[in-house]
Amino acid sequence: MSTEYILKNCATGRLFEDTGWLLSDPQCVDPSLIRALYKKKQIDYDREENGLYRYADWMPVRRMLKGSAAPVTYKSEALAGHLGLKKLYVTFSGYWPQRGAFMKTCSFKETEAYSVCAHIPENEKRTMIVASAGNTARAFARVCSENKIPLLLFVPYDNLDTLWFEDRLDPCVKLICSPSGSDYYDAIELSNRYCEDKIHFFAEGGAKNIARRDGMGTTVLSATTFIGRIPDYYFQAVGSGTGAIAAWEANKRLIEDGRFGNTVMRLIPSQNAPFLPIYKAWNSAGRELEIMNAGEARQKSSSIRAKVLANRKPPYSIPGGLYDALSETGGYMDYATNDELERAKRLFEELEGIDIDPAAGVATASLIKNVRSGIIDPQAVIMLNITGGGEELFKKEHSVKYMKPLEDLSLLSA
Repeated sequence: MSTEYILKNCATGRLFEDTGWLLSDPQCVDPSLIRALYKKKQIDYDREENGLYRYADWMPVRRMLKGSAAPVTYKSEALAGHLGLKKLYVTFSGYWPQRGAFMKTCSFKETEAYSVCAHIPENEKRTMIVASAGNTARAFARVCSENKIPLLLFVPYDNLDTLWFEDRLDPCVKLICSPSGSDYYDAIELSNRYCEDKIHFFAEGGAKNIARRDGMGTTVLSATTFIGRIPDYYFQAVGSGTGAIAAWEANKRLIEDGRFGNTVMRLIPSQNAPFLPIYKAWNSAGRELEIMNAGEARQKSSSIRAKVLANRKPPYSIPGGLYDALSETGGYMDYATNDELERAKRLFEELEGIDIDPAAGVATASLIKNVRSGIIDPQAVIMLNITGGGEELFKKEHSVKYMKPLEDLSLLSA
């Protein structure tokens, strides 16, 4: 199988063919995201047995990999009743067998990994490089291990506790850590040094990778196809904002599909205070994002509970990025403190019956604040993107192993 699409430069509108692993328009000097325009305008999503690939019509994939699971959407009763909402829908990515959710890394980062890895040309011999604050690394490690795809991960040393797995990883997956006290950006900087060796390595690309964004966009496809219409509001916690960009792009495709209405879904992404570069940029009413200095970023990233949200250089200002997504959808940035996210986590588990991760707690806390402030119409159709959950349940049911970084870098060639 191979999905048919062409690429569009978000800044200039230029259309061009994907000649390989393109992360930008090769004819454009100025930075811009590129976007996939799929030949099939009405998505066929009924193939549940295909896991995440039930949405393959709108993913730039060349094949289907084993082991994938799709996000699960359901209509909330308990949390919705607590908040006085009539149409609250939870899109859950994680491990919750009672709801049909079987992501074994307990994170929606699996949607990225299965899409990106299925986008890699089958004749690619080089090793893919992925930098991560933790959850993304866990997802890519599992997918690459099970499908024998060479992978080199870069993760901050202090986030090693996020790299747990049910099964021992294949040797094709290796890990290098940035030092203790470093943050996600430090891991990215370290990975960039290896990306300079284009003979042996290639960069996954992060937000620039259409496969990553279109994999994440399956959360909105799950919600919309379950509800039967595009939601009015979208809540998600963000570090880079890539998930919110992906939601916006999925929204565009669903409008073009024609079967789900023409609602422009209002994006309300949230960060974990005090790490708030995107929140501050949005409220400055300007397109530019002030890059946090290294010392401040490391201090603030170490102080937040949702450490996966600590990205000091997100794709905010770039054409096609988060600023454009928020502007076009009438959205805005929000935040939650550590105390607020912990209360939201406990409330969600008490009412809905499953544990959720700190980032999902941020999104839930933001929803609660917006409802109680009267901003949200109680009759509105609301999508709450729970980007990770069921870790406590999974670890009760399974024994897990933790990944260790390479101590001898000469083993990279092994």
